[in-house]
Amino acid sequence: MTTTTKGGIVQLGLIGLGKMGGNMAERLRRAGHEVVGYDRAPGKRDVESLPELVEALSAPRVVWVMVPSGDPTKATVKELAELLSPGDVVIDGGNSKYTDDQVHDVMMREKGIGYIDAGVSGGVWGLENGYALMVGGTKEDVAKAQPIFDALKPPAPHDESGQEMPGAGFVHAGPVGAGHFSKMVHNGIEYALMQAYGEGYELLAAVDLVEDVPGVIASWTQGTVIRSWLLDLLVRALDEDPELDGISGYAEDSGEGRWTVEQAIENAVPVPTIAASLFARFSSRQDDSPTMKAVAALRNQFGGHAVRAVQAQEAERPA
Repeated sequence: MTTTTKGGIVQLGLIGLGKMGGNMAERLRRAGHEVVGYDRAPGKRDVESLPELVEALSAPRVVWVMVPSGDPTKATVKELAELLSPGDVVIDGGNSKYTDDQVHDVMMREKGIGYIDAGVSGGVWGLENGYALMVGGTKEDVAKAQPIFDALKPPAPHDESGQEMPGAGFVHAGPVGAGHFSKMVHNGIEYALMQAYGEGYELLAAVDLVEDVPGVIASWTQGTVIRSWLLDLLVRALDEDPELDGISGYAEDSGEGRWTVEQAIENAVPVPTIAASLFARFSSRQDDSPTMKAVAALRNQFGGHAVRAVQAQEAERPA
């Protein structure tokens, strides 16, 4: 049997020791858990291969996959399906699409292996602050991994009487797929919040009237209804670079925003703010927007409005 403390697992196999996975391993070890880590980078890993990782764990095993979503996760889960034994549990803690989880669950169940999808939020700050966890799976499988989740999640808040408030930072959202679906919606909301903060910053910076833009944004972090951790991080970024001169305006999207909009369409749920924030990221990748070229041309055609030549526009750009 797996070595346990007071009813809790203290041994975990963790695959993927990057920024998130490495910090998660450290947080678990600080909580007294044993972590056997594997990563493609030789300097980070405790074992040299996935077979060695499985061999190093006592049954029933719990193995957490923390690698990029898509093909890397699919390949890892498929290999684990051949290496693990009935009664073991696999947790996918990456940003997989929830439909991938459902396929993986079927594959694992055929071999008697449990499967949990875990949406994880906390970024590089999770080591100290803890990680918000949204998990999907059976009650039995989640119970096997609960001590791991308890060690990773933030400390529970307390009410006015000093009693611990349950639920904060962790939720068993439903069956397999519910964890990553919840994290997908979380990230769609995150897109919209970041876009709103960015637009507010740009408007403040565009006028001469406001002389201390970073100071205004910092003033919002206390006592206002728009205070948040994201706002705190914007204050931190402006403290490091007040005019953000060292940062390109190119913003990537990691998939969850697209999937959120796709699901909104599938379920006829209007999400105009999230959709607009996703499209704004697409716009950020265009040096010279073909859409706006067409808009300028149309304005010239129907109203005789002047168009700006490319040469003039380039000449006005700062070196």
